[in-house]
Amino acid sequence: MHKIAFLYPGQGSQCAGMGKDFYENSLLAAELYHHAGEMLKLDMKHLCFEENDLLDHTSYTQAALVTTCLAMTRVLMAKGIRPDITAGLSLGEYAAIAVAGGFSEMEAIRLVRKRGILMQNAVPDGFGAMCAVLALDEKVIEEVLSQMEDVTIANYNCPGQIVITGRKAAVEEAAVKLKEAGARRCMMLNVDGPFHSPFLKEAGVELEKELETVQFSPLQIPYVTNVTAEEVTDVSETADLLCQQISSPVRFMQSLSHMLESGVDRFVEIGPGRTLSGFLKKIDRQAEVYNVSAFADVQKVKEAFHV
Repeated sequence: MHKIAFLYPGQGSQCAGMGKDFYENSLLAAELYHHAGEMLKLDMKHLCFEENDLLDHTSYTQAALVTTCLAMTRVLMAKGIRPDITAGLSLGEYAAIAVAGGFSEMEAIRLVRKRGILMQNAVPDGFGAMCAVLALDEKVIEEVLSQMEDVTIANYNCPGQIVITGRKAAVEEAAVKLKEAGARRCMMLNVDGPFHSPFLKEAGVELEKELETVQFSPLQIPYVTNVTAEEVTDVSETADLLCQQISSPVRFMQSLSHMLESGVDRFVEIGPGRTLSGFLKKIDRQAEVYNVSAFADVQKVKEAFHV
């Protein structure tokens, strides 16, 4: 028997038009977009399917992306393709928890809308920045940053790709030092905050209040948390982990390694783009990975899995 993981991307993978063919070809998907839009009082069709200025704003991105990922998942699971474990990068973890059974799809969408607003409002505009550091060992990066203030690691994406975060001036200074330490490239990211840094701890406190209103359910399958890169099987741990996650490093590289070591032999990345598939291939070139970003991809996965 194969062990299947569903993977969900984070902010930065969003694009205009994402999920439109699912909406047009599946009543299950269309229903979720409608319900999400009604609940949030947002025009989800415009936000997700048409060129607009809101999609790249954190307070809108998160709800749009999680709605799209869950709409795609509905179609995939209706075809008989189900995961044994899930994981998501940053906000993608909310989709992973919903699919694992920890809370409903609508709770996931409601929570990430609130989370996006809290993250966007956590610091003044222009205060923070993030930067991808390429081709430099994580231990070297950790050593350089340990001698600096206001800059930390945000994401362990894959070998050779680490993202740093913090106060803008500190991130820019760190980028210079990391280039001197041997990084092939330091690339400033087009984001509007110092995400996954201690500067977002207050947002985590506010998120905790929101999580107290959530109706959690027993997990049907485990998910892997960004905070520890370990499996969560008890949903009572989830609220605290999500509060920590907002200001802690995302250990996605370690999460993928854990799943490979635990016997996962098929990975399905669900959502726009192929970012997570690229990370996985950097860890294990032989990994069996599939992408569902277009409606036609569902049939390809169905045929590959012989279901």
